[in-house]
Amino acid sequence: MADPHRAGHERTYHPGEANLRRAHVVVINKIDTASPEGVDAVRRSIRELNPGAMVVDAASPLLVEGAEKIRGKRVLAIEDGPTLTHGEMKYGAGVVAAMKHGAAEVVDPRPWTVGTIAETFAAYPGIGPLLPAMGYGEEQMRDLEATVARTPADLVLIATPIDLRRVIRIDKPAIRVSYELQEIGKPDLEDALRSL
Repeated sequence: MADPHRAGHERTYHPGEANLRRAHVVVINKIDTASPEGVDAVRRSIRELNPGAMVVDAASPLLVEGAEKIRGKRVLAIEDGPTLTHGEMKYGAGVVAAMKHGAAEVVDPRPWTVGTIAETFAAYPGIGPLLPAMGYGEEQMRDLEATVARTPADLVLIATPIDLRRVIRIDKPAIRVSYELQEIGKPDLEDALRSL
């Protein structure tokens, strides 16, 4: 999987670069929202590093449960932690959903962070006005829960790989935001499976 929003990362980050070199199939995802330059850069990387790989183009349309609840609300967007820290993304599905569905504001959680969440923002100052889900142990999960509780938002957008409501208490209305892979054209993943 290669992300043209982070073109070049497929060459410079481990294990992504190793995976790209070894892959039989590379999916270029988010083609629908990435710049043409980003998509072209990823295609060049694939041609240079793994010219024999099959390339599948794909989009990632947003899935938002209860999208109508976002309009006019002050929202706290919780995104995948490693995507924001090590992955250097400045936004994710939660922020995109907030903007697309008319949120009044994406609330910056930094003034209300505690413990390990505050340490994460200190270590990665470029994160911006969204909350990285850094809940990999009991202490981080407690700090994430406390940060959510302290942040003055009307609605929490959970845009993480898992539904955080299953692992922490969220004391505000919350809705889930995710992506679904949508192949574009041919070859597609069915073609890729047939070729193996």
